[in-house]
Amino acid sequence: MELSHREITVALASPFRISRSTTEHAQLLEVAIESNGVVGYGEAAPQARYHESIESASAFLAEAEPLLGSDPFALDAISRRLSSVAGEMAAKSALDAALHDLCGKLAGVPVWKLLGHDRMGPPTSWTVWLGDPDDMAQRAAEAAPQFQRLKLKLGGRDGLDIDRVRAVRAVTDRPLMVDINEYWTLDEALDSVVALAELNVQYVEQPLPAGDEGGAKLREASPLPIYLDEDCHTLSDIASCARRAHGVNLKLTKSGGIREAVRMAHAARALGLGVMLGCMIETGLGIAAGCQVAPLCDYVDLDGNLLLADDPWSGVEFADGVQTPSEAVGLGVTARAA
Repeated sequence: MELSHREITVALASPFRISRSTTEHAQLLEVAIESNGVVGYGEAAPQARYHESIESASAFLAEAEPLLGSDPFALDAISRRLSSVAGEMAAKSALDAALHDLCGKLAGVPVWKLLGHDRMGPPTSWTVWLGDPDDMAQRAAEAAPQFQRLKLKLGGRDGLDIDRVRAVRAVTDRPLMVDINEYWTLDEALDSVVALAELNVQYVEQPLPAGDEGGAKLREASPLPIYLDEDCHTLSDIASCARRAHGVNLKLTKSGGIREAVRMAHAARALGLGVMLGCMIETGLGIAAGCQVAPLCDYVDLDGNLLLADDPWSGVEFADGVQTPSEAVGLGVTARAA
């Protein structure tokens, strides 16, 4: 198999703010794997939070071709060879997506059918990025007609997080979820979850810093489900998360791809955990890979491509609040003309 990759930059339709950063553009890597004249594509969204970058992912991909071998269907063997190199999970996720795309094209079926999954998953939430209460309420009201669920970014460290949710709740009765991105202390979380429960929030995502020893106490005391994101990367993290939370947020860019995310979803179910699927700021290519796992999940946050000013990939259908993969072969996406 022949491997190539290239860097792209995509612009967001508007700046996207969370507790630790504001983003106006995203740098991504497109990966192509060719076998027998057929090409599979994948996408990497490296994150500084996980000590990865475009440069480190590119360096890994530049050396990764010998690890692929000659059989694109030998996914377990390829995974073992890739795991011999530490880290670079976003790049590995791109390779995994490209291999699944390639296998689907060679077999003549969509990836979701190749995996034996349903085509459609739950509706995606729309992310209302962090701002002042009135601003977030306005943006939530604008998004509510198109989306069945809204996810609010909190963690302002200004004492206004509950006011933000209260302002949004005043303008919509859509189901609300909140994502703190590690920016609450234990005491703040213990107080806040009670107020959020009164506002009919469905769950709280990553309220404490990853590894915080207060997680078990918060899990026990919280009237709302606690989901872990930054704490949950691969299959080996699931058991630990079960002791400190009620659910986990899977992201292909953290796990290394579709194959590992499927394992994680089943392990989480076996331990009684809820399962959600998240994304980074990605194009339709990256979101298409996530769509293959969505049917295994309770909650889905696959709006990364919807945040872009111009998505360079078509094929994922957004209708009635649901991101649905194409019925075309492979991941079912096509690059738009430049």
